[in-house]
Amino acid sequence: MTDDFAMLQAWLEQRPAAYALAASCVLLLLAWLANWLTRHILLRGLRRMLDDGSPLARDPEAAPIRIVSRLANVIPALVLALGTKAVPNLPPALVTVVENVSSAFIVLTVALALGNALNLVNALYQRRPDAQLRPIKGYVQVLKIVVYVVAAILIVASLVDRSPLILLSGLGAMAAVLLLIFQDTLLSLVASVQLSSNDMVRIGDWIEMPQVNADGDVIDIALHTVKVQNWDKTITTIPTKRMISDSFRNWRGMRESGGRRIKRSLFIDQHSIRFLTDEERRRLDRFALLDGYLPAKEAELEAWNASLPGGERDVVNRRRVTNIGTFRAYVERYLRRHPGVHQGMTLMVRQLAPTSDGLPLELYCFANTTAWVAYEGTQSDIFDHLLAILPEFGLRVFQHPSGADMRGFGEQLRREFSGPAG
Repeated sequence: MTDDFAMLQAWLEQRPAAYALAASCVLLLLAWLANWLTRHILLRGLRRMLDDGSPLARDPEAAPIRIVSRLANVIPALVLALGTKAVPNLPPALVTVVENVSSAFIVLTVALALGNALNLVNALYQRRPDAQLRPIKGYVQVLKIVVYVVAAILIVASLVDRSPLILLSGLGAMAAVLLLIFQDTLLSLVASVQLSSNDMVRIGDWIEMPQVNADGDVIDIALHTVKVQNWDKTITTIPTKRMISDSFRNWRGMRESGGRRIKRSLFIDQHSIRFLTDEERRRLDRFALLDGYLPAKEAELEAWNASLPGGERDVVNRRRVTNIGTFRAYVERYLRRHPGVHQGMTLMVRQLAPTSDGLPLELYCFANTTAWVAYEGTQSDIFDHLLAILPEFGLRVFQHPSGADMRGFGEQLRREFSGPAG
């Protein structure tokens, strides 16, 4: 066997081209074999160890096995880079080209592996319960940009067979150009740092930004963009720098307080406002919510009226109970007992300045829920009752005449002015 190998080697040495070709084929075979062993033995074993069934292990971008898979490509490149020098009779230029390309490929592979490692760091951080308070996705993207820029410089230096310092020295003259190119990235980085350090917005926050038609929950905060899923399920992408330069409303405080404000008015027809008669006062005494209110109010007014001089005790000079005041007291007591109203927050019923649409009677209180559907249900339930109970106090809601009102008015006029011919 040894003699046969020596004879083959002597025969190949007499034929340099064939010797170089055979050695190159052996080198390629070794590189393929190293790649096969790495992927089918090492990676398969690691995949079984790391695959614990978690969502992170199935993530195509951040799975730990993906980092090892990237680094596994370094082995055949190293075999080619180191083995090329052992191949006889190869032109020096070809050896240099193979070494340079292999070095550039190794740099690229390591850079991609580092990128996957940074994705893994971000994925692990997002599993923390407080990850939404301080998202790091923007910083991870900045580090990936730095890694890829350094990798690009090293790859170019390897391909042209020059020192990376030569390329870096040339970058000084291109600093202004680079600043212009990466202007948006730098502004976005500064904005991302300010958003995070000042805790201005988190993933899951409900924000409202009318300038860009954004009204919904924040679903992603990245270096360049903030994604908002609107209530109609569309997604608005906002440049991160605009979150600093433009104003927006964050409803996080409302959600954390546990109550959502109800601020709505009933517009009362001012022609229906009047003093209560004795009969109406007796009828309103039946309302449980007004228990004790009317007697206490009447005693207060009687004491005030009794202090008037004798000449001013005419009925027009006396203070009397009004239907609007009684209704206002009823509404406040109704809200105090409503199970859907937060009793620990501001609660009042007030009159606003009269308008051409009537007298606004405003309800200012807070629902004890921040869920949208439950909040709207509580608000509607309150106004359903108030609109239905309003006529019991002799009050009317102001409403502009509709087409049906005008038709009814016209028919009434026709009946009044049409009559039997005399």
